[in-house]
Amino acid sequence: MMRNPPVPIPRTVPVLPLHDKVLLPGVVTRLQITRRDTIPLFEKILRTYDSRELTKCILGAFPVHASKAFAKGDTRSSKNGKSGQGGELTTPGSSPVAGGESQVVRGGGAVDAADIHLTGCAVRLVKLERVVGGFTVVLEGLVRLRLNKIISHSPFFEADVTPLPDKAVDRSDQELQEQIVILRSTSREFVSLLQTLKLPAPVLTQLQKFLDNVMAYPGQVVDLLMSTVETTLAEKITILDAIELKERIVKAVELLTRQIHVLKVSQKVHDNVEGKLNKKQREFYLREQLAAIKEELGEKDVGEDDEMKTIENRLMAANLPPDVQKAADRELKRLKKMQPSSSEYSVIRNYLDWLADLPWSKSSEDILDVERARKQLNDDHHGLEKVKRRILEYLAVTKLQQLKGDVKGPILCLVGPPGVGKTSLGRSIATAMGRKFHRISLGGVWDESEIRGHRRTYVGALPGLIIHGLKKCEVNNPVFLLDEIDKVGSRGHHGDPSAAFLEVLDPEQNSTFTDHYLNVPFDLSKILFIATANSVDTIPAPLLDRMELITIPGYTYAEKLAIATNHLLPKQIRQHGLNEEDVQVTEEALLKVATGYTRESGVRHLEREIGALVRSKAVEYAENQERKASNTNDDGRDYQPLVTLGDIEEILGQEKFVNEVTERIAVPGVVTGMAYNGVGGGIMFIEVSQMPGKGRLQLTGSLGDVIKESAQIALSWVKSHGYEVGLTNSPGQNVMEKADVHIHMPSGATPKDGPSAGIAMVCALISMFSNETVPSTTAMTGEFTLRGLVMPVGGIKEKVIAAHRAGVRKIIMPLRNQKDVASDVPANVRDDIEFHYASTIWDVLREAFEGKATVRTSVAGAGIDSRL
Repeated sequence: MMRNPPVPIPRTVPVLPLHDKVLLPGVVTRLQITRRDTIPLFEKILRTYDSRELTKCILGAFPVHASKAFAKGDTRSSKNGKSGQGGELTTPGSSPVAGGESQVVRGGGAVDAADIHLTGCAVRLVKLERVVGGFTVVLEGLVRLRLNKIISHSPFFEADVTPLPDKAVDRSDQELQEQIVILRSTSREFVSLLQTLKLPAPVLTQLQKFLDNVMAYPGQVVDLLMSTVETTLAEKITILDAIELKERIVKAVELLTRQIHVLKVSQKVHDNVEGKLNKKQREFYLREQLAAIKEELGEKDVGEDDEMKTIENRLMAANLPPDVQKAADRELKRLKKMQPSSSEYSVIRNYLDWLADLPWSKSSEDILDVERARKQLNDDHHGLEKVKRRILEYLAVTKLQQLKGDVKGPILCLVGPPGVGKTSLGRSIATAMGRKFHRISLGGVWDESEIRGHRRTYVGALPGLIIHGLKKCEVNNPVFLLDEIDKVGSRGHHGDPSAAFLEVLDPEQNSTFTDHYLNVPFDLSKILFIATANSVDTIPAPLLDRMELITIPGYTYAEKLAIATNHLLPKQIRQHGLNEEDVQVTEEALLKVATGYTRESGVRHLEREIGALVRSKAVEYAENQERKASNTNDDGRDYQPLVTLGDIEEILGQEKFVNEVTERIAVPGVVTGMAYNGVGGGIMFIEVSQMPGKGRLQLTGSLGDVIKESAQIALSWVKSHGYEVGLTNSPGQNVMEKADVHIHMPSGATPKDGPSAGIAMVCALISMFSNETVPSTTAMTGEFTLRGLVMPVGGIKEKVIAAHRAGVRKIIMPLRNQKDVASDVPANVRDDIEFHYASTIWDVLREAFEGKATVRTSVAGAGIDSRL
């Protein structure tokens, strides 16, 4: 335990003036005495006391005010006005620890008594040695003193003093106890920092001993800690003057906190500098060794610096955005520090190559000539007016807002059956705008990383299809064709590729598209995205919402004839090495090929059949050239370039498709319906038969739930209205009382679903029960309700065109679909077909049976005659 020193303090003591130095109780320090007015004091002590009695000599150490001392030029500290550099620490009664830095009291002008501070410290003389020019003394602080008055001025100062010992700690003073707790916490943190600075072990040990007794002797702990803290002379005097314990602790905590902060900053700077120096020195040493080894083996790589310079020049030429430039600089610095043999070297090198190759700011100049674009689109494609109009609108808006530079590319989605020209239309759009074209096939893409790229942590990681396409195009505003977007795989353990397109195809988000490999944003807003799909049913709703849908229906025979004449035939002639005058096909022959050898919405199969015609004429042309070359044209036949209607069957074989409508004979229970699917429209025969039974309904033909429900509704309506349509003799009689009904739709391998066959099923059931026929050239489509209402359906254009191809001459459809016929169906098709619009099932029956089915006059609301 610490205790107050038992040494008695005389009433009168010699005064030792201290310049730029404050001695606190409990601190041991060494001084060099060289002043003329101080040397006589120690000469008298040396004469009076022997070495064993020196500790009985008590002096009063009082600081001299700094401003006055400096003005007189008396004293300079070894630390330029800073005090507290290392006195030794001791416990009362223990031997002082030698060491510490000396305080010099040099010779100079006389000290004025008025300059002496009124508060000082009683010190005990521990050691006294004579040296050249003065004395070396070791002093130990005992207790604070109050200077009452100067008694003697010569040969040295003597003064009347009063000791000021610390009062005992009042444990009932809550405020004091809280301050002591703060002092203990701050002091422990300070000592822990001193340990990291590797101070002498004895000093740290004594400090720790005092900290263990801080609750009992806080004043002595404060004095000892202040001797180790770097403070000014004025701050040390403030601690010396703080007789009250509370005041002293508050000031000490403040100075300790400041010193802790300084030590932390100094330690951090020291560690950083030392770490960097050690790392740099080690790297320099190893690199020098490696260079020496390579030079000795004759393998010195003289091109490495050139390679780094090349990469830097490529990155500079790429004109990277600020964020990308920062990432590139960081990776380039890492690359320079690596050896080419390192596995990570090639990863970073490939990454920088990708950054340098991408067109961050390189764009192609758009051709904003609307008239030229219209001519280009018309030359490449026949029809498709809606698509052409949308592209011309985009060009016009871009031209008007070119100065603003705020035009975002539209996200178009061309939906239509195969072979209608969706992909070739995208290429034609790029040509019309003067942009580069890139096609991305999305069929079978199941991995999200194919779109967003792989992260560089994976072996063999590469960017996604979007970034690959930009690198290939070398400009940031190409036309991207996302082919077969409806074939993209769904969510799996590799992620959801369709979800990755939510950012790519959103004009509000794709300006900051981030590929996982690059990990920096790339602006996709300048790209014109065109997606193609056969059906929108498999496209997720959020993705579908981001695209502007443009439907491309199937072609009519007139459109196919024009496309074959203007595009397909010249193309096939060029591909087979002939000139246009070498092969000529009449319109009748082309129409025969379109109607008898193809049955499709597009023209892909038609192009193959035309290619067969051209190849046949190519064989004749080549044989004719051989005969001319060998002069063996004995039979006198010359080459005939013209292909007529009579040549078609000889070249292509028998007709593959017959007109199933016109070739059929009207049969009771059979009605022609109209269907629409992902590859266009078509006709669909509905066959109904009855047999003895118990009133059951059987459905076959790969029918879906919706079309099965339509059959149930149709049968229910016929049974409930059997008397009105003349199928029963009384209102309560069941038409299926002793019979089963079988409804079948041919092409059983093809799934069928939808509500549009409702009215056709009603007509087929009534035709079967009444034994009346519906003309084979009459087709119908429409949804049917139990109340007898005819509801509108979709796909009108595709259905009508398919029916026209099949030879239908009369179509019955809902009244509310009349506007679709007027706006979408081509004029030549409307001229060839007789359209009848129905709002109720009674309108349908009247037109379907052409007055051959009986309807009783008592039908409420029928609004028709007794005979349909």
